[in-house]
Order: sequence, then C-alpha cells, then structure tokens
Amino acid sequence: MTDNTKHLLIKRYASRRLYNTETSDYVTLEDIAGFIRAGRDVQIVDLKSGDDLTRQYLLQIIAEHESRGESVLPLGVLNDLVRSYTSQAGSIVPDFLQASFEMLNGGQSKLMENMSSMNPMAKLPGFEALQAQQAAFLKAMTGGGVQWPSGPAEDGPTDAPQTAAPAKGDEDLDQIKQQLAALQEQLSKMGK
Repeated sequence: MTDNTKHLLIKRYASRRLYNTETSDYVTLEDIAGFIRAGRDVQIVDLKSGDDLTRQYLLQIIAEHESRGESVLPLGVLNDLVRSYTSQAGSIVPDFLQASFEMLNGGQSKLMENMSSMNPMAKLPGFEALQAQQAAFLKAMTGGGVQWPSGPAEDGPTDAPQTAAPAKGDEDLDQIKQQLAALQEQLSKMGK
C-alpha cells in the first residue's frame, strides 16, 4: 500500500483535541476534510477507550459544510436518509450509497469523454451552461478533483466510430436535444 491509500490514524484525546499520528501534531476538522479531499482514508479513534469515532466526525464535517451553505445534499436526499433510519429500507441504503459513489467515481472519465466538445450535443445552444452546471456538481461531489476537457484529446484519434448512429441512437439524441432545450429555456428564465 502506498502512503496515499493507507488509513491516516487520528487520535482524540480527553481534551477532545485531535492528534495526527503521522505528523505528530494537532489537527482540526478542516484539516481532516483536506486529508479526505486529497484521497486519504482517515480513522479517528478515542485514545482512552479505543472507540472508532470516524463516522461521528465525518458527519460533523458534512454538517458544518452544509450549515455554511456549501450544500451538496438536496433536501429530498436528506429527508430520505432520515426516513431510512426508521424503515426496513435502511438496511439497503448504505450499500446503495456506496455503490452510487463508486459508480460516480469510476464513471467520471467516461462522463468527461461524453461531455467533451467532440460530442455532437456541444453544438447545441446552452450546452456550455449545462456543462458548467455539471462541472460544478461533480466538483462539489468529488472535492474538486474533476477537470473538464476543453476539446479533442491531443493523444491522437479516438476509437469511437465516425459513422452515423443507429436509429435507436437518433431517437435518444432527439430526446436529449428536447431535454436540453427545456433546460436552456429554464436557464434563460432564471437569468431574467
């Protein structure tokens, strides 16, 4: 394991101060959030009892960001999370959330490729505004590690065929164009 993938052990002292065992110094919640954004997994344990406090502190970090207006979680999602604690669905929610974030992280490069300027949708009016919104969303969800491609890859030609899409693809493209037009109309109304 490399240093970037092993757990960073943080010990909480009786004074509630958090101690980074790697650098032998005290850290704040914002420091811990920075470690996580940098790709580190963090484990926070109580020095005296040995209890794992990681979940409690991660929830506190999320709550602080949400309270400062750095909202990532829509109210509907928060309501559903609260409901999941009182329903039988609660048993599948953690697995679903884990799989969703793994899919989001794994699918980033594919999403970037599809949203690049080589995509025929890029020529549609309002596409840049939609792309900017999606970039902001992904940045918020991934801690800022996403870069949108600005044009064709400089590594050479892509493996994508340059032939016409099949009929099903045309139907999908028409549907996407309609949805995009509706989004652009909503954006223009919001700008007025």
